Amino acid sequence: MNEPNKNAGNTLRCNPKQTIGLADIGSSWLRVALLLALALLAGCAGRSTGLVPEQQTIVVQAEASAPLVLTRAPVFALRDVQERHNKIGRVLAAGTKGAEAISIDPEVPVIYADTRPFTTEKGVYTNLVYRIHFPELPFSLIPFHLGAGKHVGLLVILTLDARQQVLLVTTASTCGCYAASIPTQSLPTSSYPDNWPTAPLAVYGERLPARLPSIGGNDILQVQVRPDVQRIMDLQVLPRQSLVPGTVRKAEVVGLETLKKLSLADGSLTSFYYNDWPLTGHVKGAIKPWESLLLSLVSLDFFVGMDKEYGDTRESGNPFYTSLKPWNRSASDMNDFAGYLRFNGWKL
Repeated sequence: MNEPNKNAGNTLRCNPKQTIGLADIGSSWLRVALLLALALLAGCAGRSTGLVPEQQTIVVQAEASAPLVLTRAPVFALRDVQERHNKIGRVLAAGTKGAEAISIDPEVPVIYADTRPFTTEKGVYTNLVYRIHFPELPFSLIPFHLGAGKHVGLLVILTLDARQQVLLVTTASTCGCYAASIPTQSLPTSSYPDNWPTAPLAVYGERLPARLPSIGGNDILQVQVRPDVQRIMDLQVLPRQSLVPGTVRKAEVVGLETLKKLSLADGSLTSFYYNDWPLTGHVKGAIKPWESLLLSLVSLDFFVGMDKEYGDTRESGNPFYTSLKPWNRSASDMNDFAGYLRFNGWKL
């Protein structure tokens, strides 16, 4: 199989090795299906509701002495929040064991967070992991929403060195789709992938900066989310005092592990994720019918596009793969972050 140019800008699943090459797909009908999916995706613009758009910035207000995962938390700039599906919320479970129902309450903004160290040949690093969820990505034919389904989410991961400098910002949907890693000026260019571009990165319909400024103690990373399709549309480093008070809403920060310990009405606990094969490690209720129809044969995964746990693959057996190519499934698994960086050409 021909491998795409390693030095090209990020595209689908956001890195050159992850680009779907038509030469890699044997039969002509698969090519037609893939081209149809790409063409339909090009129409992913926001819907017009006739309502006055509302904006909201979700922030974590932390004391200087708070843990690093709080003081470094990004802010999420949400648009059209008059629509319920454009708000982030708390993951809830209702009912009883064996008859539970999972939902996202958008009236209570919650950021799920964790701190995870990892080691490479060059040193020891720390990932600050932030996860948010929306009630749904609504179904729409015009524009076409390929990723339509419930309980969709986003990941933002800040990679810090031993001096607690933010070196790299990694973003992805919680299905593993659209993964992109962007360096800050604190990362030496010798650690970049070969021939890293200076122009904005093309991330499957969105354009993200190829580099970010250094993120100092008084700075914040602002993550702008495109409404209706729940995609990250921009990243900016801003002075903390630049936030406009009238649009700011404080979020609660909860540990990622709490998603596996949701309380039910009978006092028992359940998980946000399925525990049984074949859906082990996937988010409950998050099947994406259009992605299954159009991309399951290409990826050899019927549940492609379905949101999943970001954690230890050894526990769930469900890799957080970021490449559609089946032969890259293990190498592109973001659960093994050091391996994910190697796969994408980073030299940390």
